[in-house]
Amino acid sequence: MTTVRLPLFPLNTVLFPGLVLPLNVFEERYRAMMRELLKTSEDEPRRFAVVAIRDGHEVAPTAPGMPDPTALPQRGPTAGFGTDPVKAFHKVGCIADAATIREGTDGSFEVLATGTTRVKLLSVEASGPFLTAELEPLEEEPGDEAAPLAKGVLRSFRQYQKRLAGARERSLATGADLPDEPGVVSYLVAAAMMLDTPAKQRLLQAPDTASRLRDELKLLRSETAIIRSLPSLPASELTRGPMSLN
Repeated sequence: MTTVRLPLFPLNTVLFPGLVLPLNVFEERYRAMMRELLKTSEDEPRRFAVVAIRDGHEVAPTAPGMPDPTALPQRGPTAGFGTDPVKAFHKVGCIADAATIREGTDGSFEVLATGTTRVKLLSVEASGPFLTAELEPLEEEPGDEAAPLAKGVLRSFRQYQKRLAGARERSLATGADLPDEPGVVSYLVAAAMMLDTPAKQRLLQAPDTASRLRDELKLLRSETAIIRSLPSLPASELTRGPMSLN
């Protein structure tokens, strides 16, 4: 089993391969992480792992990287995550590759990263200024009937978009704007749907692409039916939620 050890950035959101993750980094433990990543040559990937925080464990803020006054009395890499931080995190996460890391005059950082590879969280180390984790990369198998499932998911996703945006909205993605590779479709739709963190986490850790697409098809049909039953709710209310498209 090949494993890798990387800095660990727990968040109240799920990162999917191929999706962009903007971060505003204020907490000192994550500032230290970014300073360490900046030591890596620009020619090499500046990688860290993102894992979603389990419900009931988060003391961190809801906005990625933003400071949380309630956590200030507790310092160090494990602040807010208990004596055994691995229990506070979901077991499947995603490696992020930081394309840009910019330090502000106040010592904070603006980071733009992209999800690359799913990983399984094996252990967490808290001996340094920030958490690190031993991770096992997870291969993505296509599964059975991934291609036709992807087409069905795209059809349902367009209906879902239309219901969210309203019939007169002209900014909907067209067929030319959406990918057709099943794995890419599965991650894009998982990130774009208005789902809570546990639901997104289940999609991230699906055993293969086809399984993820099947689950998305069910979710899209269910969510679209719910939206259809609430015609008087403004689109701005429907689209207001904790998840952005990143």
